[in-house]
Amino acid sequence: MKKAIALLGILAITASCKTAQIASSGDSLKNAFKNKFYIGTAMSLPQIDGTDVQSDDIIRKQFSSIVAENCMKSMFIQPQEGKFFFGDADKFVAFGEKNKMFIIGHTLIWHSQLPKWFFVDKDGKDVSPEVLKQRMKSHISTLVGRYKGRVKGWDVVNEAIMEDGTYRKSKFYEILGEEFIPLAFQYAQEADPNAELYYNDYNEWFPEKVKTVTKIVNNLKSRGIRIDGVGMQTHVGLDNPKLDEYEKAITDYAAAGVKVNVTEMEISALPSPWGTSANVSDKVEYEAKMNPYTKGLPENVQKEWENRYLDFFRLFIKHQDKIRRVTLWGVTDNQSWKNDFPVKGRTDYPLLFDRNDQAKPVVQKIIDLTKEK
Repeated sequence: MKKAIALLGILAITASCKTAQIASSGDSLKNAFKNKFYIGTAMSLPQIDGTDVQSDDIIRKQFSSIVAENCMKSMFIQPQEGKFFFGDADKFVAFGEKNKMFIIGHTLIWHSQLPKWFFVDKDGKDVSPEVLKQRMKSHISTLVGRYKGRVKGWDVVNEAIMEDGTYRKSKFYEILGEEFIPLAFQYAQEADPNAELYYNDYNEWFPEKVKTVTKIVNNLKSRGIRIDGVGMQTHVGLDNPKLDEYEKAITDYAAAGVKVNVTEMEISALPSPWGTSANVSDKVEYEAKMNPYTKGLPENVQKEWENRYLDFFRLFIKHQDKIRRVTLWGVTDNQSWKNDFPVKGRTDYPLLFDRNDQAKPVVQKIIDLTKEK
């Protein structure tokens, strides 16, 4: 028992020393990538309101860009029609300005985390196309207009295309058809002509999805509507996607004349639950299988996870001329949404800083990649 305690103490000191080495050497992610692309993170409410002091310190030292994880989504910004709540978003933008960061707004039009009133009339029936257009324009104009010249880029439309390249059958699509995307970009452009405007999605490397998103980009450009980038969310695992699949998506999007944004990156070391049986009869066995590393990653899995991060960052550096921004979806493992998704109780380790607010060894290794010739 004493040996175990001593070993834990040594490990803690080692981790602390690695973080100290990064700080004392002047190395940081934002300094390492300053001539390549922005390196960013999503900010949660405890970080925005200043109660997560240690995370805020990491953000200031390590990142050059920030995105609002939740506080700018429509259900929080405009919970009732015409009644906007800007308190958290104002704090988020002020943090970015104070620390001279490239600030990203997320997200203007998304079928999820959206207030129920958005699509219905007083009788609970779908609104007309004209009413939905008016509500979209009001929401976008008010939000983008408030931060005009301050928020530098917006995820205008989020997750509108399925993996097979078809449009998601959201209420936006059902009421307005494909035109809801050009309308959203038009309204955003009118609200702030100088802000960068992005389309953002997950499983963004699926070939049919790439084709449809590329068509959307070309359509917007042909109509004189601004689109500056495609957001590749990059919620990835150890095996999926293959690196060459991901690289092809980067080059295909860039060939359409837009920048690539890596917008919500994390790498999960846990097994994928998709397609796995979750029958009640084997629920306990299933949950154990999906949550195998409750006490930390085994050394071989940790190494595989680390190499996966380094492979992706090598790819980003290789294509730095095409990439505007690489953003991690959170700061520390403790705050990651992956911990309880999609199986309640999962313990994951997908981010660059651990549950004790310490930089993992991979941080310095990523920094070192930028120094290679």
